[in-house]
Amino acid sequence: MQLIDLHPEPADMRRLVIEGMARQPRQLPAWLLYDAEGSRLFEAICEQPEYGLTRTETALLEERAPELAAALGPGVLVEFGAGNARKVGPLLEALRPPAYFALDISADHLQQSCVALQARHPAVPVLGICCDYSQLHQLPEHPLLNGQRRLGFYPGSSLGNFSPEEAQTLLRQMGQLLGPGARLLIGIDQPKAVARLEAAYNDAASVSAAFARNLLVRLNRDLAGNFDPEAFAYSARWQPEHSRIAMALVSRQAQSVQLAGEIWNFAAGEPLITEYSVKYGPESFSALACRAGWQSVGRWSDPASDLSLHLLVTADS
Repeated sequence: MQLIDLHPEPADMRRLVIEGMARQPRQLPAWLLYDAEGSRLFEAICEQPEYGLTRTETALLEERAPELAAALGPGVLVEFGAGNARKVGPLLEALRPPAYFALDISADHLQQSCVALQARHPAVPVLGICCDYSQLHQLPEHPLLNGQRRLGFYPGSSLGNFSPEEAQTLLRQMGQLLGPGARLLIGIDQPKAVARLEAAYNDAASVSAAFARNLLVRLNRDLAGNFDPEAFAYSARWQPEHSRIAMALVSRQAQSVQLAGEIWNFAAGEPLITEYSVKYGPESFSALACRAGWQSVGRWSDPASDLSLHLLVTADS
């Protein structure tokens, strides 16, 4: 196992938070949710009975791995935002690629995940690349990449956390990183009954609410804020006009908050958007991918059509 640290530039957290707080409605970057405690809480969300996305996608990958591997064909496997790299196992078993490259921005997390993955799959060379792949224009040179087609893997329906315009830009960037002849296997959560969608992001155990409120704890710690997390109610609502879930912390009363050296006034009932999750049907996602320079050539779904795995190819494939 090898780790290549490209030392991604740290985000200007103060500037991004001030820009987000000045928006209407106020909206902060979703990545702020994932400090150590936030990441722990998100893992707990994935275990809640209402949140079936992780279980559904994992089962689909396990069931269809040989078929997916045949459709992908030979090449090195490159996972975007690898995180704990738990979902890639069935693909590694079926595909047996000449190498697996895991891209993630957290060097420590990436190191731990790759060491564990290499132990489970000793026949496949595992390499971690610490980077911000959305800002990366080419993969670092490495002997295991030479002369190999690159196969992208982007599970988890994480694309839904971006606006459609941002998602299109990200897909185009992935195509540039993977290069000529690339293929991309991507997980996409689909629209479903409103009650199910809202319950998935507002579980009965209130883990989702704790996850959102932890953002305020982080802001207090990192940007000298004085938020009272209990002064904000958690909300997760389906917005059909945008085909997305909007997750927000809603001010329970008129209040003033100090953050990043400034004073911010909240009206009673005013939301602070913590995250969006856009849902795409097969046709709408294929159209989005096409605008980004990809063509959808395969789709696999669970029996309830809750989630799809799309295989995309570039125009030169």
